[in-house]
Amino acid sequence: MTIPAGTRLGAFEVSSLLGVGGMGEVYRARDTKLGREVALKLLPEFLARDEEKLARLEREAHLLASLNHPNIATLHGLEESEGLRFLIMELVPGETLAERLARERLGLEESLSIMRQIGEALEAAHDKGIIHRDLKPANVKVASDGKVKLLDFGLAKAIAEEKSPADLSHSPTLTREGTEHGVILGTASYMSPEQARGQALDRKTDIWSFGCVLYEVLTRRKAFPGETVSDIIASILARDPDWEALPERTPLKIRDLLRRCLQREPHRRLRDIGDARLEIEESLAEPATVPVAARPRRAPPVVVTGLAAALVAGIAAWNLLRPEPLVVSRFDLNLPPEEALTNLSYPVVAWSPDGTRLVYVGRPQRLYVRAIDQMQSTAIPGTERALTAFFSPDGDWVGFYGAGRLKKVQLATGSVVTLCDAPDPLSASWGDDDTILFEPLGTSGLSRVSASGSAPSVVTTPDPSQGEICRARRPRFSRSGPVLSRLRASPYFGSRPASTVS
Repeated sequence: MTIPAGTRLGAFEVSSLLGVGGMGEVYRARDTKLGREVALKLLPEFLARDEEKLARLEREAHLLASLNHPNIATLHGLEESEGLRFLIMELVPGETLAERLARERLGLEESLSIMRQIGEALEAAHDKGIIHRDLKPANVKVASDGKVKLLDFGLAKAIAEEKSPADLSHSPTLTREGTEHGVILGTASYMSPEQARGQALDRKTDIWSFGCVLYEVLTRRKAFPGETVSDIIASILARDPDWEALPERTPLKIRDLLRRCLQREPHRRLRDIGDARLEIEESLAEPATVPVAARPRRAPPVVVTGLAAALVAGIAAWNLLRPEPLVVSRFDLNLPPEEALTNLSYPVVAWSPDGTRLVYVGRPQRLYVRAIDQMQSTAIPGTERALTAFFSPDGDWVGFYGAGRLKKVQLATGSVVTLCDAPDPLSASWGDDDTILFEPLGTSGLSRVSASGSAPSVVTTPDPSQGEICRARRPRFSRSGPVLSRLRASPYFGSRPASTVS
């Protein structure tokens, strides 16, 4: 039922219809008593005639009215007039985040600014014991000045059943248009796995939804798409988002934050939404990565020639006169238990060629990077189930094994590339010719693959007549080429090095 403009509901004069959703119709109205513009949310008929749900909504409204935060739309009250029940809410200008994303792609800085404000709003609500339960782009308003307001805080809880049944149509974030219709109107794409299973909820469910919204803001795609509710639920419970859809310039901190928010088991999920806000603030504070340096203005050729000659002469004189510096560095790697080194039978630690960074395989079996001038390590997203690590000659990439495949990850962007299948690997080395030698487990020889990705080719095979059980082990590149250690069988000590060949 649409209410025509000019209709009076108590002290409120309806101006226009703003929107319709599963939580009811929303109208713009004027509060004739206080002389202000407000939004009236008319409750759906199935709720208006359910006294138990109404009582629960009224209790929730009292709690929600205590929320006073610049990023949360204020709830003024709950009233009844002309047989209609409605909420009086702050009128928030602007379009919803869902409308904005449908219209255009947001820049990285604006995306993170919006998510920072959402995080601040959730943090304020969580501190008061209030969870949203229905966080999605349609419940986020973005004003023209970039100010963000969250809508419908806690209303899903008021409409949900006291005890969540197994039927997904009764899930707290989904609403029904009357029991006789059984129509699911809520948005399932942002449900946490525990919501989908009908389990008890806490603030961790908002953290999952926050991750879904963050992913969508960055990619303009839903993290868990599907044509039907059943497809969406199956995706939430069994599949990961398409991480490769993230923009190339997405900071490593944000990639890692997404994975921590979208852990299916709540106890493995990000502990507090305030931590997400801090990660976003730090990413916004860091200087943006510029892919191509600005080209300087050219100086006249005579000036360039003179400067170049002076520079060469100065460098030559300095190199002849200055003593060779002695640089001594000490680096302690004290890891917390949750990041301890794993599976030491593999090469799990690798130094960058310039000696400024360390990459290691830590719990829960993923790669971490630590600069020698930093006290904390950073997890490298997309390297789950890694077994070993090795650097490219320029130090920009790290090669690793994971899930039976040889892969590489670019440290600056977090981009992960699969090079080839590599079951049961032991070690590898990356040469200046941009090829990688790797050593499978067992009695096979070494294989070679292009660092750009290709089918691997066999380099060495064992010679049983010479007592060799593996033609080469632990490959490494030197300036003159690859250095390989051959092993022969020993009747007393098993395998032992027989020689080194280049």
